[in-house]
Amino acid sequence: MLSQSRAHASNPTPEYTYKVIHIFPHDATAFTQGLTYQNGFLYEGTGLNGHSSIRKVRMETGELIEKRDLPAEFFGEGIAILESEIIQLTWLSHKAFVYGLNGFAPECTFSYPGEGWGLATDGRVLFMSNGTSIIRVLNPKTFQEQRHISVSDQGRPVTQLNELEFVNGELFANVWRTDRIARISLRDGHVLGWINLAGLLSPVYRRSSDAVLNGIAYDAQQRRLFVTGKLWPSIFEIRLVTMAK
Repeated sequence: MLSQSRAHASNPTPEYTYKVIHIFPHDATAFTQGLTYQNGFLYEGTGLNGHSSIRKVRMETGELIEKRDLPAEFFGEGIAILESEIIQLTWLSHKAFVYGLNGFAPECTFSYPGEGWGLATDGRVLFMSNGTSIIRVLNPKTFQEQRHISVSDQGRPVTQLNELEFVNGELFANVWRTDRIARISLRDGHVLGWINLAGLLSPVYRRSSDAVLNGIAYDAQQRRLFVTGKLWPSIFEIRLVTMAK
């Protein structure tokens, strides 16, 4: 009987392209590090020292409803909403901020080893990336690591995992400085499929080398998938399309 890793490697990893369903406005000055959707609003975490924030945005118009800036010494990273709280990582400061979801009032902070990149939740635990192939699974009460998931494709580690989103029992992850999103099995970490978003944003809008794909949000009730990037002027609702072999 084949081992799991050999069984995965025996079949090509499925690949998907996309169909754009809607295009929504996005603040082109926002250095998007985290994105999530809840109750009709987008919540966004932005980065860069002196420009980092968390935001609540009306998706249809791009109207900024609520914003809290981070102190200039912190470089904001991924965000996740868990019950009545929103959690924001920082890049190199080993520190996360927890706010009340309504009004973004600070509630507490917690520390973690290593870098903070992406954050997501399935409603029970937190998933945290750090730019490697490892996804840490955190207890949402103590913020301590319970276990970790090693992400691989065809037996090879997948590194540079960045922004995360929980989608229908899978973990979607941007791969930094690429136009690809990995669909990751939470059972054993193997890549279930690759989403290729090449050409989604016209090159004319990528005026900075930092304007890379980074931002995934999912509306579970209406099964809508949203993606954007750092310094992008648009958020795209997309539908996945299986690529012809």
